[in-house]
Amino acid sequence: MAVRDLIPRLRSRTPALRSESANPLVAFHQEMNRLFEDFWHDFDSADAGSAPIRSFGFPRVEVSETDRELKVEAELPGMDEKDLELLLDNGLLTLRGEKKSETEDKNRRVSERYYGRFERQIPLPVEVQEDKISASFKKGVLTVTLPKSTEASERIKKIPISTK
Repeated sequence: MAVRDLIPRLRSRTPALRSESANPLVAFHQEMNRLFEDFWHDFDSADAGSAPIRSFGFPRVEVSETDRELKVEAELPGMDEKDLELLLDNGLLTLRGEKKSETEDKNRRVSERYYGRFERQIPLPVEVQEDKISASFKKGVLTVTLPKSTEASERIKKIPISTK
C-alpha cells in the first residue's frame, strides 16, 4: 500500500493499476512522480473564472473596486519608484521592475529576501480612462488609481429588491 492511498485528498480519482516494483528506489521514484502530477493537476483543473487574479508571484497585490474606479496596491518593500515601470495595454496592467541587493554576496551568510527582475500582469475587468490614471509610491506601497470609463460606469444598473 502506498502512502498516497492513506491520504484521502491524494487518492487518485480513478483506480490506477500499479506494478509493484522489486526495487524500492524505483517505487519511490514512481510515487514522487505521482505526487507532483497530482499537485500540478489541481492547479490545472482550478476554475480560472472564479478569480480575476490567479498568481503566486511578486509583488503581492490587492485590487479593489468602487463605482468610479479600480485601485491596485502592490507591496514593494525596499524599492524606489525609479526601479519600477507601469504599463497599460489592452486591458492589462503590467508592473515590472528590479530589486537590487544593497550588499555583496561575499558578506552574506543567509538570505531569505527576494532580489532580481520581476513582472506582474493584472487583467482589468472594466474599461478605464487611460488619460486619468494616477500612481503614487509611499512607504514601499505602490498605489495605482484607474478611473472607470463613463461607458463602464453607465453599464452598472442597480436592481431594486422587492418583498412579497
